[in-house]
Amino acid sequence: MAGAAPPTAPSGAGDHDRLADLGYRQELSRVLSLFDNFSVAFSYLSPMVGVYSLFVLGVGAGGPRYLWLMPIVVAGMLLVALVFGELGSHYPVAGALYQYGKYSVGAGYGWWVGWIYGIALLVTVASVDTGVVPYVADLVNQVFGTTIDPTSHSVILLVTVLFILLQTVLNTVGAKVLGRIARLGVYVETIGTFGVAIALAISGFHHGFGFLFSTAGAETASTNSLQVDFGGNWWTGAALVAILAHVYIFYGFEAAGDVAEETVDASRQVPRAMRSALVYGGIASFVLVAGLLLATPSDPKGYANATSFAGGVPAILAQLPQWLQDVFLVMVILAFFSCGTAVQGAGARLAYSYARDGAVPASAWVRRISPRFHTPTNALLIGAIVPVLFALLVNVNPSKDVNILWFTFPAGINALTALVSFGVSGIYLSFLLTVIGSMIARSRGWVPEGTFRLGRWAWPVSIVAAVYLALMLLNILVPTGLTSPRGALFNFDWVTLVVVLVILLVGGIYFVVARPHRRLEAHLADRLEPTGAERHETPSPDAP
Repeated sequence: MAGAAPPTAPSGAGDHDRLADLGYRQELSRVLSLFDNFSVAFSYLSPMVGVYSLFVLGVGAGGPRYLWLMPIVVAGMLLVALVFGELGSHYPVAGALYQYGKYSVGAGYGWWVGWIYGIALLVTVASVDTGVVPYVADLVNQVFGTTIDPTSHSVILLVTVLFILLQTVLNTVGAKVLGRIARLGVYVETIGTFGVAIALAISGFHHGFGFLFSTAGAETASTNSLQVDFGGNWWTGAALVAILAHVYIFYGFEAAGDVAEETVDASRQVPRAMRSALVYGGIASFVLVAGLLLATPSDPKGYANATSFAGGVPAILAQLPQWLQDVFLVMVILAFFSCGTAVQGAGARLAYSYARDGAVPASAWVRRISPRFHTPTNALLIGAIVPVLFALLVNVNPSKDVNILWFTFPAGINALTALVSFGVSGIYLSFLLTVIGSMIARSRGWVPEGTFRLGRWAWPVSIVAAVYLALMLLNILVPTGLTSPRGALFNFDWVTLVVVLVILLVGGIYFVVARPHRRLEAHLADRLEPTGAERHETPSPDAP
């Protein structure tokens, strides 16, 4: 912990030695290269999954101009990635955010970061694997002439279970397989983003580039594709909702740290992978969104359909030849599969890291490693069972508004959708706590000793990153009424905030009763901490 006496033991330059410095031994297979590590992070971020799922929210709420809100989110998250990169370089250990919080502030703080982040990961697996159902149903219906209903609860559950089962098997047979699936995800994402944009350009755009700077009347109710009213305000109304279509995409890069113990030269490679995944994801997403916007029909009726939930991306791709639509449909399904595999893999490493420190019930069972594959098989089992249980919540779908205490659960919204709304808010909350934790550690005298260091930029980068995360978290959670655009389109007034509070309450009960942080206190040793600040008066060449 920061504030301890200078170490007398040598630090050890190798990956195994660094683990030993932190009190752990190598149990997982260290087989992932820089590209593998990048691929896991990029597959989790998944521009295709994000854009195909959230394009309508963005353009429907903010019009074509919503594209230019993307650099704000990417820039904010890049600052977060720099903070995480410094932490990941110093603590190249499975569990990432949990470990960063544990070492930065203390055992209890780390446990809470891990709890919030872990639940968000499990929710994300369920979200991704249920989100692929419409695309699977569409492909099967086209190929086999069936009439599968993607809204059927039994269809959603069947497809979700099949996806999770296959992802679990592949994750179990080794980190190399995870790396290969993630690599496939990178190739698919590249073709499915740049390729779609090029195909639409060849087919013929319907607008000039100036169209990308217009609002298309999104700020007024009479011309808004989603029939919501921002009172004529774009920057203080439509933009605040539209930006969330980007906020919901640009995370997942931190997964590079979750698989750090399986990455060769992790202290150097993890920070690079985080930054690369975010930047490349931003470029790919920008190109894809720009291509989709320019290809929207120019007539008012066609534009309204393409930018509403009734049409969306499929309505835009319908301009392409059918065989090409089918190819891109297969790529979308592969992107969802790769994304779900990466998220489940990251979540299993967090559970393993938690259990190794005795932070969860049945820790000895959860931390068990396959002697053949060197993967956390039981943690992966948890990463399969819990998302399947979450998927069952699609069956809870009230036909009319349900009044609960002071808030209303709206009709037509299934319980899984409400839980999924926690996914992003949980991610942002855990991110914010991690950045704040790094600042607390630095104020106590912590000096980073990893390959990547921010040097004199550490404080400004950390402060701006924390402000960005706090503002976006507030934008996600603030209740504004079910009839408001925010309440109608994504956070359902109080529902998202209440879900967050319930998850915090459940964690709080376990924390008070079981006191897991007491067991964590035995796993806080780090022979590198602290070292003389005078050794690092000059920032690392990798620093911004």
